[in-house]
Amino acid sequence: MENDDTRNGRDDGRSETETERADRRWQEIIQEIRVVQTGVQILLGFLLTVVFTPLFQGLAQTDKTIYIVTVVLGSLATGALIGPVAFHRIVSGRRIKPHAVVWASRLTFTGIVLLLATLISALLLILRVATDDGYVPWLVAGVSAWYLLCWFVLPLWVRTRYTSGE
Repeated sequence: MENDDTRNGRDDGRSETETERADRRWQEIIQEIRVVQTGVQILLGFLLTVVFTPLFQGLAQTDKTIYIVTVVLGSLATGALIGPVAFHRIVSGRRIKPHAVVWASRLTFTGIVLLLATLISALLLILRVATDDGYVPWLVAGVSAWYLLCWFVLPLWVRTRYTSGE
């Protein structure tokens, strides 16, 4: 029986049915989510407590705005990363796992992008509060570039470099 890779002209050496492939891909997505979800939930938990500290009331309005944006981004990231679990629960048993895998993958990628934005925003806020030096935007830009390199540029380069055109 042909699988998606064979029909699309790609043979990765696996002989799995569409259902087996969907099961494998689902397990891979769940493992990825476990790694990312824990970090984003801990980050969001800490962010949610900041508003109740005495220092928060003394922040400039700009810093309070950055804080609100950061909490909203963290909440959105959490929602996107928990989404695949709810999605699976709702569609489970409907024999549409290949479609569920596609949507779970999209939600996971969206969650990672939102996590990136949350981390950048949190870093900006923390560095603005820790110091008022003019190098804060440069530090944030440097860390942002590092995240982009590690999370997107390097994987896309490897994907392009090592994916055969056959």
